[in-house]
Amino acid sequence: MSKNGSSPRLADGDHLAALGYEDSFDRSMTLWSNFALGFTYLSPLVGVYSLFALAMSTAGPPSIFWMIIVGAGQMLVALIFGEVVSQYPIHGGIYPWTRRLWGRRYAWMAAWVYIWAMIVTITAIAEFGSGFLASLFDLTVTKELTLALSVVFLVLALGLNFTGTKTLARVARIGLAAELIGVIAVGVYLLIFQRKQEFGVFFNSMGVEGDGSYLGAFLGAALAGLFLFYGFEACGDVAEEVEDPARRIPTAMIMTILVGGVSALLAFGGYVLAAPDLADIVSGNDTDPIPLILQASLGDVGAKLFLVVALTAFLSCVLSLQAAASRLLFSFARDGMLPGHSWLAKVSERSKVPTNALIVACTIPLLLCVIIYIGPDGLLNQITAFAVLGIYVAFQSVVLASLRQRIKGWHPAGPFNLGKAGFAVNVAALVYGVFAMILLAWPGHTGVLLNDWIVLIGLAIVAGVGLLYLFITNPDSKSGAPTGDAIEIAALLRSHNAAAGAAAQK
Repeated sequence: MSKNGSSPRLADGDHLAALGYEDSFDRSMTLWSNFALGFTYLSPLVGVYSLFALAMSTAGPPSIFWMIIVGAGQMLVALIFGEVVSQYPIHGGIYPWTRRLWGRRYAWMAAWVYIWAMIVTITAIAEFGSGFLASLFDLTVTKELTLALSVVFLVLALGLNFTGTKTLARVARIGLAAELIGVIAVGVYLLIFQRKQEFGVFFNSMGVEGDGSYLGAFLGAALAGLFLFYGFEACGDVAEEVEDPARRIPTAMIMTILVGGVSALLAFGGYVLAAPDLADIVSGNDTDPIPLILQASLGDVGAKLFLVVALTAFLSCVLSLQAAASRLLFSFARDGMLPGHSWLAKVSERSKVPTNALIVACTIPLLLCVIIYIGPDGLLNQITAFAVLGIYVAFQSVVLASLRQRIKGWHPAGPFNLGKAGFAVNVAALVYGVFAMILLAWPGHTGVLLNDWIVLIGLAIVAGVGLLYLFITNPDSKSGAPTGDAIEIAALLRSHNAAAGAAAQK
């Protein structure tokens, strides 16, 4: 792996100009701010809290090993993303990457699926966060209260995003601190001072498999890891607001996976070992065990303080998601690929952020919150079921496009590259991704058609609508932005960098 730290190369603005774009954003994000953005999007606190009970009741304590399996697989994906963003440090991440690696229609569909998955995820995080806010003030959770508090999360995040990149970076760092306190500090405290179970429990299924095979139960708990390890791609969504993005964004992505994985392991492991009645959790009788574990371990005051920390993490997560979604919309619109693209692609003169794209990234989740409010119980789970699969499909669209270019002779030209190992890592990332998507799409066993197939149904609806729009209106034909030029751009960058090196020696 190479980072070419000492090689002379193009300045950020010149690199962007070589890719066909003007440098119009405020590059005020440092490595740590970029890492904080990805980490708060990944949000191990939110992920572990959301899926702890499901994982434990499905596969018992050994379900923790999915975090290691998925973390390793997503690290392969992050390495490929690192190579791509190092050559193409452009706003929007997955959309411009797939466009430059493959083509317009391929990129349009990848971005269409990804943007809807992100918007649904924003909605879900705001809805889940409303429960924490209600608990902090001992309010009875109703559908009306959930709607009101979800709106508070979304509008507050929008207001903060409007103020500019520096505020986004600052809040992301605060969210990072909250995550580290709420996940690592609490996890370590539970492991050391509140342990009620032996470490051997992680190798004990506690009978969850019943009369069947444990392998089936273990595979059923894969969501414990698959839901957690994404968000690192957000580091690349804001590439044009990062200093030295070709080097720093790949590093931030890798840090997000590593620190997020360790944090999640500590939190999950701490909850398991501190649980006073593990059998009750594994049996499924206790469907929301973490509040009781925290109250028993930290007391009433400690549990309230944890809620404050958790709320900070939820707000930062919504903020990061909104920012990432708006940059994707901006990138999509800048290339003329969406209706109203001129309006969506506007950047505020004062704050240097795409305010109109931010409004859309807030308004659609608000509308989804209203639909959830007026809809039947369980609608939130049904409309969010496809989100994780949609994001993995979008991820693998980049991995597949990258492998296709390698076969055609592409050698990534960014300062971060894997060298000769790149092809093997690319193939391994694709194999892992296909395995992950199969697990996510596998139907349930409730006997209810909608419930069992909801993930594929949701993805089919989003993809079907996207394909209809694509082939009826041909939005890709209205864009003259570069496409499928990975090999040519790599040669151009090497030429520019060689010239910069020669000039530096004079």
